[in-house]
Amino acid sequence: MADANRLQRSTPAAQGIAADAILGFVEAVEQRGYELHSLMLLRHGAVVAEGWWQPYQPDRPHMLFSLSKSFTSTAIGMAVAEGRLSIDDPVLAFFPDDAPATISANLAAMRVRDLLAMATGHAENIDMAGTPGGNWVRAALAAPVVFAPGTHFFYNSAATYLLSAIIQKLTDTTLLEYLQPRLFAPLGIANPTWEQSPQGINTGAWGLSITTEDIACFGQLYLQRGVWHGTQLVPEAWVEQATRFHVSNASNTNIDWQQGYGYQFWRCQHNAYRGDGAFGQYCVVMPDQDAVLTITSGISGMQGVLDLAWKYLLLQMRPGPPPIYDVQTQLDQKLARLAITPPHGQARSPLAAQVSGRIYAFDAADRMLEMARLDFEATGCTLTVRDERGEHRVAVGSDMWRESTTTLDAHGLLRAAAWGAWTADDTYMIKICYVETPFIATLTCRFTEDRLALDYQANVGFGPTALPQQVGRAAS
Repeated sequence: MADANRLQRSTPAAQGIAADAILGFVEAVEQRGYELHSLMLLRHGAVVAEGWWQPYQPDRPHMLFSLSKSFTSTAIGMAVAEGRLSIDDPVLAFFPDDAPATISANLAAMRVRDLLAMATGHAENIDMAGTPGGNWVRAALAAPVVFAPGTHFFYNSAATYLLSAIIQKLTDTTLLEYLQPRLFAPLGIANPTWEQSPQGINTGAWGLSITTEDIACFGQLYLQRGVWHGTQLVPEAWVEQATRFHVSNASNTNIDWQQGYGYQFWRCQHNAYRGDGAFGQYCVVMPDQDAVLTITSGISGMQGVLDLAWKYLLLQMRPGPPPIYDVQTQLDQKLARLAITPPHGQARSPLAAQVSGRIYAFDAADRMLEMARLDFEATGCTLTVRDERGEHRVAVGSDMWRESTTTLDAHGLLRAAAWGAWTADDTYMIKICYVETPFIATLTCRFTEDRLALDYQANVGFGPTALPQQVGRAAS
């Protein structure tokens, strides 16, 4: 049950939106092949629809990627209200020991407000992680500042990292620790986690993980102009300042990335605004409709989901009496049955007994994979893989998602839910959902005589999503 001090539940009709509009959105999303993991729609402060695509669950956190930036902006607004800094302060004033030997006029002119608005004057991405010694602040400050700060939009995660570093400089606490009593605890956000740089500074621009309802509470807080249950958590002036147009981004390709940029918030069509993150993490605030839409997902193109949200949801939210046409039962049933599509095939194959436990060794010259083994049993199998990082195991279900923790993904130890099926007598397919991330991997194992051909395909990624086929030979 939801905490009564967080978000109340209601029906779409009671809050002036037809259930068929929400049903239409969900069906359109699935018809387009957009792989959502969760959604929560609020209107007039109440949750009117919520759903999770199994094996994703309501109580699990999800990687936010750049949606984290809006939380970093919130911390700056709070610190400004506490008198700790001004957004007109020069950036270099906070980092005298990390400034480059030669300081350009543009770097000297860079202010906190330029970091917030992604108008630092940089013209290319900054590889902070690749800097010798792991000093990301120094790497960010050493990058060429090509344009006069405040004049040119360039989406730049280094800018947000510097905001996090400023909070830590001013408070002697991490960004996460600073926000804990001021934002997370009041909103009921339990156990948030945030990645850190080698210097022990929260990454700021990415790395925050919280639940879908946590994101919705954050959006509702902004919709309510910083007030939560009668307490002004975020200054109203900051909410207005952070979410309004500050710099043009009209050169971007997609229309909802052309509406202007605020302070770590994107402006949208229809007078809406949002925080968002890679692969479809959304917190969309619609002030004119008194609504918030929260989505987590694993998709490559983010404009399409917004297009459907405007068509099916926003444009259906009009003042007036409750809708006459209602399909609440159908919507409830649809939301209860949401699921990621598992592999299609048979739970068992005669070949399973022959290949179970067999070790397949891969060419030592190809360091992507050294060994693979599948141990089959009545309820599924255990996949074991060894590469240059070590040995990794995944529990796989045969007729349901089976959960385990694994280091198979390069992001580290992750919670996984996996389902396997024989798509042919000689082919076993495994789908692995890393259920606290956007990432889903599909492994296709083809057995021929004494060989295993393994293909790997990820749903999304910052680079190639498919790896070259790996072919191993039975070692025993």
